[in-house]
Amino acid sequence: MESQLAVAFAHIANSLNLPWVWVAVGGLLLIALVGQWIIGALFRRLHRFAEESEQQWDDALVLALVSPAKLAWWLLLLTLLFALLPSLASIRTVALTALNASLVLLVPWFLHRLIANVEEQVIVAKFSDGASVDKATVRSTARLLRVALWLVTALMLLQTLGVSVSGLLAFGGIGGIAVGFAAKDLLANFFGGLGIYMDRPFTIGDWVRSPDRSLEGTVEEIGWRVTQIRTFDKRPIYVPNAVFSQIIIENPSRMQNRRIYEKFGLRYGDSRSLGPVIDAIRDMVNNHPDIDTGQTIIVNFESFGGSSLDCFLYCFTRTTNWVEYHGVKQDVLMKVLEIVHEHGADIAFPTRTLHMQNPGETISP
Repeated sequence: MESQLAVAFAHIANSLNLPWVWVAVGGLLLIALVGQWIIGALFRRLHRFAEESEQQWDDALVLALVSPAKLAWWLLLLTLLFALLPSLASIRTVALTALNASLVLLVPWFLHRLIANVEEQVIVAKFSDGASVDKATVRSTARLLRVALWLVTALMLLQTLGVSVSGLLAFGGIGGIAVGFAAKDLLANFFGGLGIYMDRPFTIGDWVRSPDRSLEGTVEEIGWRVTQIRTFDKRPIYVPNAVFSQIIIENPSRMQNRRIYEKFGLRYGDSRSLGPVIDAIRDMVNNHPDIDTGQTIIVNFESFGGSSLDCFLYCFTRTTNWVEYHGVKQDVLMKVLEIVHEHGADIAFPTRTLHMQNPGETISP
């Protein structure tokens, strides 16, 4: 191909009576511009086809390929230019090595763009469909793929430049042992973060707490070394990821209901009203619009207390929102109080009966 181009440029130079170098440079530049226009038109057409299809991956593929394809075209013509022009012979070896290295970088650049596009497509598609998607997991997986991609690319690039990769890997293996001992805590936190991304015990925005530690708040950021949690008094806490593999984590954000568990007592003088009060409260709870009747509901007389007939109420609200839950709980307890009063009874309070001895009265043992 090079010889054919050289003959063609020489023929044109003789016909136009122009220096051969000018014709070669101008001809390659013209070919480059025409080729770039053709590549752009081709990819615009492919992009229209991709937008009309129902699949999302083809959009990501076309968008990722367009820029590397244009750059590859220019690099190819630069390679031809250095091969054709004898005046560039002094720097030809260095230039061709640099061009070959650039061509090696085109594939990982394309894959990097493809991973980024697929990442955005997955997040946008999931949200548009109303499906649940963990942004942190998607972005961390894409980040891990990009890191692995460029590590492999660096080794390929070194091999292209003539560096012995096998010796470097052998040295890296010995050095890796030393680094592993020196950075064991850093590695523990890294794998702890990886475990969070894989197992997903919580994600950004979740309310988490630990019964093992004084740890409670909202997750703001999950990094590779630490996780940032904002406590309810608005103080940030930075927790090393390795800690989460050693403690119990509770995620209240994923609970399906909130529980109401309250005890109340009636006076002993209201014992005849006890049964009707319990039945009325049970009916009220079963018909309350904010109580989940699919969960356990218990309203029962529990025990004879020191100064009251003790009862308890056990049910679950439909909402999990903290503020709404307290509103529902208040409404239920107010209705309980109304039912007690409607039956002529009242809530008991601690009382004590004191028997006084009359003068001259003898109390038998």
